[in-house]
Amino acid sequence: MAGTYARQTDLLVIGGGPGGYVAAIRAGQLGVKTLLVERRELGGECLNRGCIPSKALIHASLLYQAIRTEGPEVGVKADGVTFDLAQANRWKDAVVAKERSGVALLLRSAGVEVLFGEARFTGPRSAELAAADGGRERIDFQTAIVATGAVPSVIPGFEPDGERVVTAEQLLNWTSLPKSVLVLGGGVSGCELGEFLARVGVAVTVVELMPQILPGLDPDLAQELTKTLTTLGVTLLVGTKATKLERSESGVNLTVETGGSSQTLEAERLFLTIGKRPATSDLGLEDAGVERPAKSGFLTVNDRQQTNVPTIFAVGDVARPPMLAHKAYREGVVAAEVVAGKPTRYVHQAMPSVVFTTPELASVGETSAEATAAGRSPREVRFPFGALGRAHAAHATSGWLKLVGDEPTGLLLGVQAAGENVGEFVAEAGLAIEMGATVRDVAMTIHPHPTFCETLQEAALLWLGEPLHVARRPPGGARSR
Repeated sequence: MAGTYARQTDLLVIGGGPGGYVAAIRAGQLGVKTLLVERRELGGECLNRGCIPSKALIHASLLYQAIRTEGPEVGVKADGVTFDLAQANRWKDAVVAKERSGVALLLRSAGVEVLFGEARFTGPRSAELAAADGGRERIDFQTAIVATGAVPSVIPGFEPDGERVVTAEQLLNWTSLPKSVLVLGGGVSGCELGEFLARVGVAVTVVELMPQILPGLDPDLAQELTKTLTTLGVTLLVGTKATKLERSESGVNLTVETGGSSQTLEAERLFLTIGKRPATSDLGLEDAGVERPAKSGFLTVNDRQQTNVPTIFAVGDVARPPMLAHKAYREGVVAAEVVAGKPTRYVHQAMPSVVFTTPELASVGETSAEATAAGRSPREVRFPFGALGRAHAAHATSGWLKLVGDEPTGLLLGVQAAGENVGEFVAEAGLAIEMGATVRDVAMTIHPHPTFCETLQEAALLWLGEPLHVARRPPGGARSR
C-alpha cells in the first residue's frame, strides 16, 4: 500500500488485544462501521506472548510431572519419560495460531476491517497509520478506542538483551533450556513460569522485593504456593532487592541485598518480570487532547470508558488496573456499546483472578482483612480439599477454599481458594457476590457430585455451622477461622 491514502470510519480501534478486538467485534455487531489497527498480531500480548502460550507450556510440564511422580501410584507406569521442548513449542505455537485465526474470523464475521501498522493521533478526530511497507493513511473517525495494552517495566541497568536477560516473550520462545535461571520478580508471571522451569529440570531462584511472593494476594494463598515451589527445589528470596547485574558470555551475576546483607547469585539467564506499564507513549495523545498522567501512565476514564475527550475511549491495560484480560473484555464491550448509543457502564462488585500454578490459586471479592478495613464484620472458614471425594479420586487433596461472610447480614463477601481447578468455579462465587447472595444462598444451591466446585457449597455449610463432610465442632468449641 505504498503511498498516501485517506479513509473514514465511525470507530477506530487502536490495538487488537483482548480489549481492542472484543470492542471491535461488539461494535461491529451493533452496526458501527469499525476499523481496527494492530501493529503486531491479532490477540495482543495475552494470546501471542502471555496467557495462552504460557498455559500451553505449563500444561505440557504438568503432564510430564504427573507421569513421573503421580503415575506409579495410580497405576500409570512409563520408562524414560522426557520433556521435549521442541515438541512442546510446536504444540504451543499451534494453539496460538489457531486462536489467532479464530480472532480474525470473528472480526470478519462482525464486519470489522483490520489494518496492520502503527496508528498515531493527529487530532481529536483523526489519526495517521504507518504501514510496514512504508505506506501511510490518514484516518478520520467519529470515535476512537485506545487498546494498546502494556509493555514490560524495566530497571535501569537490567535492560533485557534477549540472550542473558529476557522477558516472558523471549522465555516462551526458548529453543533450549538453560541449567539455571534467576527470576527477578515474584509476581504472577514470575511464579507461573518459574514453576514451569523448575518442573522441567531448571534450577530456579526467585528474587522478590516485597515480603512475600505474589504481592497483593492473600498471604495464605502465597504461602500455599511457597510450599510447592520449595518442594520443587526453587529458592525463594523475598524482601530482597537486586542492586547490580553483571553479564558475561556464560551467564549473569546478580547482586542482591536482604536485611542489610548482600550476596551474589549466579545463573545462565535472568528472567526480568517486575511488572508492566501502560503502552500509552508515541500515540499522539497530546495531539488529540487526551490527558496522560505521567506518574501512572494509565489514561483516566469514567464508567463509560471515556477519557477527558468524550469521543476517545480507553480500555484494558491502558485504562486502569488490574491488568487482566477478562477485565479488558468487559471494558471493551462497555466502550463499544456506549459508542453505539446504548445505556451501559463499567461497574462490578468483584473481580476474579487466577494464578495458574500448583496449586491453582483463585480469589474473588474481599479477604477478611479487606472486609475489616471496609468497616464490615467478617468471619471466615476454610474447607479442606482433603475432605472432598473428587480430590481423592483425582490425586489432588492438597488445597482448601476459604469463604468470607459478613457476620451480621450473612452476605457472601469473598472467596479465596488454592487447589485443583479452583479457577474453573471462582466465577460462581463472583456471580453470587454480584447478585448480593448470602452464604446460605450458596449453601442451598445444589452442586453436582463428585466435583471440585462442591468445596464452595461445603464451605458455606461450614460457615453456617452445618457442615456435612467435616466434623462439626462441639458446642462451645472454637469457631472456624
